[in-house]
Amino acid sequence: MPFLVLDLEMTGGDPGWHEIIQIGAVLYDDDWKELGQYLTNVYPENEESISDYAEEIHGLSLIDLDDAPMMHDVLPEFEDWIIDKLHLRKMKREGQDNGHLLRNVIICGQSVINDINFLRFAYNDQDRKWVYSNKLIDTHTLGYFVFRILKNNGQKVPEKLSLTAIASHFGFHREGKQHNALEDAILTGKCFMEIYKIADSLKL
Repeated sequence: MPFLVLDLEMTGGDPGWHEIIQIGAVLYDDDWKELGQYLTNVYPENEESISDYAEEIHGLSLIDLDDAPMMHDVLPEFEDWIIDKLHLRKMKREGQDNGHLLRNVIICGQSVINDINFLRFAYNDQDRKWVYSNKLIDTHTLGYFVFRILKNNGQKVPEKLSLTAIASHFGFHREGKQHNALEDAILTGKCFMEIYKIADSLKL
């Protein structure tokens, strides 16, 4: 099953009012070999939803988003990007819909349920069918389990389970203070691979 490591920047924390304004993703095959990277800004339909707190985190204002596409264009483009990277274009031309082609794509991320909730809201708002697997993989959950085992065996573990803390534990860092969806997706993917290495090395 392909792994889609996803990170979103939003105008705030409420999917009923706030909106996605940046999508970053890294697509991997089932062996965690990178297939491609994706980044786009998104112009919000609700221009009043951008909060000062969110803007401090990602640094994106309406001026920065002025030339960005809107969600009704972004969602099909995003699906087509995944289809192309998975070499499924021929199957689409043969009449298979995106819901069939992408149903095994597992969305992964840091506390990824929040991103999935926002993305699902966007799909519902645009009256589009959800096309991805209902499975998810979360670095926060995996980290809690793996680091608990390591700690009980006397090994050093991160004090927190934020992306910053987990990435730093493995020697990875953001380039700047503000969040960028693609940079965070790349960091998250690297953390997944390190956590999987630990899991593969554990013996009962």
